[in-house]
Amino acid sequence: MLERLNQAMEHIECHLDRRLEVSDLARIAVTSEYHFRRLFSALAGIPLSEYIRRRRLTVAGAEVLAGERTLLEVAVRYGYTSGEAFARAFRAMHGVGPGEARRVGASLQSQPRMSFRLIVEGSSSMRYRVVEKEEFRVVGRKARVPLVHEGMNPAIAAFIRAIDQETLERIRRLSDQEPDGIVSVSDNLDDSRAEGTELDYYHGVVTHAAVPEDMDALTVPGGTWAVFESSGPFPQALQYLWRDVFTQWFPSNPYRSRPGPEILRTRLSQDASQADAELWIPVERTAV
Repeated sequence: MLERLNQAMEHIECHLDRRLEVSDLARIAVTSEYHFRRLFSALAGIPLSEYIRRRRLTVAGAEVLAGERTLLEVAVRYGYTSGEAFARAFRAMHGVGPGEARRVGASLQSQPRMSFRLIVEGSSSMRYRVVEKEEFRVVGRKARVPLVHEGMNPAIAAFIRAIDQETLERIRRLSDQEPDGIVSVSDNLDDSRAEGTELDYYHGVVTHAAVPEDMDALTVPGGTWAVFESSGPFPQALQYLWRDVFTQWFPSNPYRSRPGPEILRTRLSQDASQADAELWIPVERTAV
């Protein structure tokens, strides 16, 4: 898997001055576009689109300083439709416009070329199981919130606090299957998974029950789910669990993620400092 990912990275380098299709990268990595975007983001720590943009502006910066092409030629070469658009992007990354950089020989920022390698630590194991589920519904309350990678998500915390106890109890009573009880469900995330992009968040239960008129519902098709277990400090352990699933488990197992919601079942300690969690990720088996 890592060898194929590095072949995809080589393809990016060879096409920085040409059109890049995610479908081509996914084909090289022998996976789906959906899974490639998510796996790259987890491994690299930045969205695929942002990495490509920064690599292009890094190489473009070298050409701006070299002075062998006009600024407009450099802009067009790296996919910008106008000198103004190129100048805005250039300044956002390098802190200086391309014209000024060329005149004074300014110091520029650089996005290093990435490659992936396996580090074998063997210090911990990951508990998981694979479950087949028929179609079900998530029923509860829904909000559109920004994505937060580290620490508490203030928008989600405020949304949950606003749900009164009577409503929470009515939601809880609808639970009739795994994962049982109140769950946190994330759906309709932006492909980039960039910090601040929005997602649909459901605070509800997994059920076959009828949907009350005052509640929101998400119908989830049947399929295969990988279920991961974790215990540790809240909320860090939960966020690290998601990271470890994509950086450790997927590269080592014959599965890939498929479109669908992510379901998190959390049980907090009395002081809310520790959590036991189950993370449900929709997956499909790949050819070995």
